[in-house]
Amino acid sequence: MDHESLMREALRLAEIAAGADEVPVGAVIVKDGLLLGQGYNQNITARDPTAHAEIMALREGCDYYDNYRLTGSTLYVTLEPCLMCFTALVHARVQTLVYGAPDLKAGFSLFLDEAARAGLNHQLEIISGVLEAECVETIQAFFREKRQRGKRKWMREK
Repeated sequence: MDHESLMREALRLAEIAAGADEVPVGAVIVKDGLLLGQGYNQNITARDPTAHAEIMALREGCDYYDNYRLTGSTLYVTLEPCLMCFTALVHARVQTLVYGAPDLKAGFSLFLDEAARAGLNHQLEIISGVLEAECVETIQAFFREKRQRGKRKWMREK
């Protein structure tokens, strides 16, 4: 499988999150062509601030391998991971991170530039911008609709 097909699978999972009124982020983790785990944002549903798509995928992958390390694996996610998720990828020894859309408000790159990442005890290969336009549109459409619902609700209450 190539980067685009795996990112499309992550986008499919993001749509599931959107259907549950969660921020539409999806993630899959693979190794040697085998899907180890997948996840989508479930913070609200699970009442768990750590239930990000990446964490859910890591949990499944670690269960699959019965190990907390996923060396040699690649995680695909529709939105640049936050600092918590990026650090979890480092701890899990994920080899490669592939993401679609940059997160200009909470992405790890806002807090860890290349120099800071160089000091980490594990280095990930980072590939950004895979299906970026589709990933950005998925998130923007979700928030457009959410704003519209809020306006309609506000208008009914007036």
